[in-house]
Order: sequence, then C-alpha cells, then structure tokens
Amino acid sequence: MRKEDLRIVYMGTPDFAVESLKVLYENGYNIVGVVTMPDKPAGRGHKIQFSPVKQFALDHNLRLLQPERLKDEAFVDELRSLNADLQIVVAFRMLPEIVWNMPRLGTFNLHASLLPQYRGAAPINWAVINGDKETGVTTFFLKHEIDTGNIILQEKIDILAEDNAGTIHDKLMILGGQLTKKTVDCILEENVKEIPQKEDIELRSAPKIFKDTCRLSFENEVENVHNFVRGMSPYPTAWIELLHKESKDLTTMKIFETSFEKKQSQFWAGTILTDNKTFAKIVCSDGELSLLSVQLAGKKRMSIKDLLCGFALSDFEIK
Repeated sequence: MRKEDLRIVYMGTPDFAVESLKVLYENGYNIVGVVTMPDKPAGRGHKIQFSPVKQFALDHNLRLLQPERLKDEAFVDELRSLNADLQIVVAFRMLPEIVWNMPRLGTFNLHASLLPQYRGAAPINWAVINGDKETGVTTFFLKHEIDTGNIILQEKIDILAEDNAGTIHDKLMILGGQLTKKTVDCILEENVKEIPQKEDIELRSAPKIFKDTCRLSFENEVENVHNFVRGMSPYPTAWIELLHKESKDLTTMKIFETSFEKKQSQFWAGTILTDNKTFAKIVCSDGELSLLSVQLAGKKRMSIKDLLCGFALSDFEIK
C-alpha cells in the first residue's frame, strides 16, 4: 500500500502531539481525521481556547472531531465512517476498546519514555526527577491495560546535567515526530516486529502530577531536591510556602532553577541562608541548594539577584 492510500486518524491535544501530526502532514500521509479534546475556557478572561492540535487541523483544513465522551454513539459512528486503516495516539486520553480496536491495522501510541519504564501521565517529569541519565520515546500497539502494549520502535536520548523537563519535552517532541513517521512506514512495509514489554524488572511509574506533588521538601538529599526542581521546570513548577517571621503573612514562591553543593551544615534542613543581595540558599539534609530563578506569587519570574533587590528573604522562613 502507498502512504497516500493509508487512511490515518490522528488523536492528540497538546503541543507535544503537534510535531508528529506536522511530520505526517508535511510528508504526504493521508490524514482523514483528527480527534482532539473539546474546547475549554482558559486564562483570566475565561476565553475559549483551542488545543494546539485543533489549531493545526484548522490551519491545514483537516477534518476535526471533538467528542465529549469517547464512547458516545454519535462519535463512534462518525469515527467508523472515516474508515481508517490506522489510528495514531499522541498525548491524548485513554481510549475505550471500541475505539482503539476499530482500524484493521490497529492503533499505536507514541509515549515519552523508554517503556516499560514510566508508564503513566508524566513520564518526562519523573525521569528528570529521578535523576535518570537517559530517556526516549516508544511506539506501541494499544491494548486493554494502559501503556502495556507490544513495543514497535524506540529511540533514546541522553538527559544532560543542564536539562530540565522543558528541554527534554522539546527534544522528545522532535524525536517523537520522526519515530511516528518511521513507525507508520514499518506498518506500511509490513515490517513490524512486535516486542512484548518486560515485566520481570523493577519498574518506575509516572503518575499524574498535582499541585501538592510539586511542594519541595528539604529533608531529602540536596541532589535529589535539585533534580526535583529540574523535573518540575518550567511546568508545573516546584514551590515553597514562605512565612513572614513577624506578620505571619504567607506567600508562595515557585523555583525554576537551582544549583547545589554537598556539604555539612550547622543549620536545620529548610533553613534559608541569604545576604539579601546576591544569593539565597536553602539547607538540605546533606548540602545547600542555591536558588537561581524564582517567582513570587503575583509577580514575574526573575533571577534571585533581581528578587533580592526589593525583597528581604531573610524576613521569611519556610513553612
């Protein structure tokens, strides 16, 4: 079969999913439909905001479906009418079997980890948080249990010391676009060698991250705290709560960038060390974490030196 004849339905929502769709579109693959999340209000004005995938579909006149419920009979009928040979899922929702089992060539997913490691919603964040030295992208065929289907292809990249979740996201997004195309080509050429995922190894999961997940704890080793900041930056962002020593007012501070030094300290973990001019450090169990880029509630992100020009951090303690 030629790629022009292979009928593809593509499913995705955020920026990460746009790159694979873009690669397929620009290389002449036959995308007969795009499925994305319904529009939702966003920002202070609660204006309706299109998903990045929807915007791409509109810009390139691709047929668009936005079901509220994936089991809705009208959606299932419309999807079936597209007569897709293959479905591709990138950063979307969990599909019911009636959807993923519909195409004759199946449905494959692009996942931002080296499966079976980091099954779940936030694989990029957790790989950086855990201090991993490499990660990658995986394509696999969907089946009942989430992120457990047979692997088609994988590609690896190194996680560098200067990387954070944002830089790894962007690297894997580009790599994933190429792997998606390569996977489609393997399917077209009937050259797929499915590899079952290993289950006899120690697996790390990648559960969804909530606001409370992002709160920093300084009882941990300083390198682990530093990696936690990296893994949450620039989004959803690690944070601390600051208590004014006299007024008892509370404010939050997001922490985007840090460095660290392992050393013994005479101070308790969580103690703030600052000259109120050029530096601010927080004591951890085995070292000191230097704050480099932060953001106070209601303010813009700035360097620690800029913050200290108008904010006496020594007047606060970590709650």
